[in-house]
Amino acid sequence: MGRRERVRAVGIAMVAFLALAFTLLAGLEGTGKAQQAPRTITQLECPLGCGSIEGYTIFGSFVAKEHPWLVFQVQETPGYLYNVREMGQNEKRWKTTTFGTEDTVLQLFFQGGKPELKEFYPEPIKIKWKLLYGFGWWTQGMWFVTLDPNLKSMAHLKGKRVGLGLRSQSDWGADARIFLEVGYGITAKDSDLRHLGPVAASEAMLDGKVNAAAMGMGWSPGAKTWMAAAPMRLLEASGRKLYYIGIDKEAVDRVNKKYGTTYQTIVVPKGTLKDQESDFLAGIDRAFNATHPDFPEDLAYELVKTVVKFRERMAQVHPLWKLMTPETMVHGLSEENVHPGALRAYKELGWWEMTKNFPPVTYPEK
Repeated sequence: MGRRERVRAVGIAMVAFLALAFTLLAGLEGTGKAQQAPRTITQLECPLGCGSIEGYTIFGSFVAKEHPWLVFQVQETPGYLYNVREMGQNEKRWKTTTFGTEDTVLQLFFQGGKPELKEFYPEPIKIKWKLLYGFGWWTQGMWFVTLDPNLKSMAHLKGKRVGLGLRSQSDWGADARIFLEVGYGITAKDSDLRHLGPVAASEAMLDGKVNAAAMGMGWSPGAKTWMAAAPMRLLEASGRKLYYIGIDKEAVDRVNKKYGTTYQTIVVPKGTLKDQESDFLAGIDRAFNATHPDFPEDLAYELVKTVVKFRERMAQVHPLWKLMTPETMVHGLSEENVHPGALRAYKELGWWEMTKNFPPVTYPEK
């Protein structure tokens, strides 16, 4: 073999060797990706039966089947008030846990311990939590139902027996009391305010034990879908004539001014509910999935992208996920309150510009 042929043979061998090496390296890289160690996110949510915990359980099963390394597990809790207290007190959760909450819950915890809030917010928790995505808008505890046509406004509940949610519930219990007391001057000293739980309060009204019961529905910008809570369906099935007691914008303004909260109002159009003959105004707050600022950026990014991936499929199997429109997910987010990983995901999706159209969630400065 001549010199030229030997050089050519060596060259061919070198090319073959490099091709094999790159193939092996690519294979090893691919194997490494497929075999990435599982990473678990724990979601603190609400009591069994609240609705969202069931939906997140289904979501977790989708993730387990289709995501190569993410594990999403939901944990039942007493409610949103518990979630913030647990996250504020348990540093071990900061890098592994997300939680369901509302903008107003986070804001009111900044003022925890005040005499009029201590029953629900016993101590201040002044962590500026990072928001991942909006889940829906809730009206629970910010309008009422009655069988008495003479009770036409929340002011008429003074001196009456009123069924409320549990003290551990941010909306049905805490919000209902805050709006009655701050918005209308109705307190446990002049009225019979009973923390029975949403279903028990509705049953008590049907039995004549209370004059009115706190009620709730979910709504969503974009979806524009009303989703009545289970107690409302119970009342509808009773066959009794129902009357609705809305809130006044002035009462909402008083609460927001006092606590620096971002409660809003929304018109419930007539005909939305059984026997509803006219529009009424309901208070509303925004539900979010949130986490601690120390939560890893890559996990926050991956969770948001995974929620978006399964969002429409989830809406086919669980009604609450119909509220998860792009507008709902980014409504209230800002550069200051969003988690950096979530921000990266929304910019990739092209959704971030929508946030300019919505009022942001803010934290009280005091």
